[in-house]
Amino acid sequence: MADLDDLAFFQRLAQHGSLTATARELGLSLSAVSKRLKQLEARLGVELAHRTTRRLTLTAEGELYRERGAAILDDLDDLEEALGNRRAELSGRLRINATFGFGRRHIAPILSAFCAEHPHLDGWLELTNFPLNLSDHGFDVGILVGEPPDSRLVAHRLMVNRRILCASPSYCATMPPLEDPSDLSRHQCLVVRENDSDYATWRFERRHSGHGERTVKVGGRLASNDGEAMTRMAVDGHGILLRSWWDVHDHLRAGRLVEVLAEWQGVRADFHAVYDQRRHVPARIRAFIAYLEDRIAERVPPLAEGGTLPAWVEPHAKGKSCSGRVITNGS
Repeated sequence: MADLDDLAFFQRLAQHGSLTATARELGLSLSAVSKRLKQLEARLGVELAHRTTRRLTLTAEGELYRERGAAILDDLDDLEEALGNRRAELSGRLRINATFGFGRRHIAPILSAFCAEHPHLDGWLELTNFPLNLSDHGFDVGILVGEPPDSRLVAHRLMVNRRILCASPSYCATMPPLEDPSDLSRHQCLVVRENDSDYATWRFERRHSGHGERTVKVGGRLASNDGEAMTRMAVDGHGILLRSWWDVHDHLRAGRLVEVLAEWQGVRADFHAVYDQRRHVPARIRAFIAYLEDRIAERVPPLAEGGTLPAWVEPHAKGKSCSGRVITNGS
């Protein structure tokens, strides 16, 4: 049992990469955590980590102990689940990583409801600017935008998503016509500077066509590192915004925003739930992903498989200064 406790302790230590953070999570003093690591190294006869005042870096032996230890703990978890099916109750810790905007708006309330239905489950949601490596940080599930970059991950698509070019009706009523992506240079564009991306470059695809991709440089008086803040600026009439369907569909339905330049559309940016491949996926992970798929579909109106807008989006009236589409009252 002591050996298993040591494995679990070292997993936490490796996940946090810091003696201080590990002590904080375990509710122990820094000296107690440092002493336990020294005792573990003495028992194994190897150095598992290099320490500094702020950072803990695993040695080659530490990496092996972490990797093989995680597999052993997973096997034990699988065995306990198989024996009696845990009285048909989900238990254990469910660790999830998601980005700030989508995580706050959708993943947090879904996890809250899921944990309310499964009182023996401990939920841990960490929101970050960038997706984190699941194995290195000890996460069970990651929520990614776009295609999963790692073929070793198992991916479940949660929703089809596309970036929508939109503006308020008041902005459309006063600005020059917008007939082609190149016309965006004459407009105030609301730039979201997040994740060190090439934020001033907007990419488009011609609607209803497999050809005609376009990349344009944009600019404007207002910018922010927060997408929600810039959506508010768009609603207030300050310019044109390129933002994901999940983020603006409510504003489009209510008429606070209008899709503009309807002949062109932003690139696909689908959402996936991913987890590491393993022989047996714990029931809590399988159940949570199934729950996510159901609840996301309830929270965000689905796009068609090709990423086109729902049928209840009607063409904007001809003759307006911005060529675009508005939302009808249909559902």
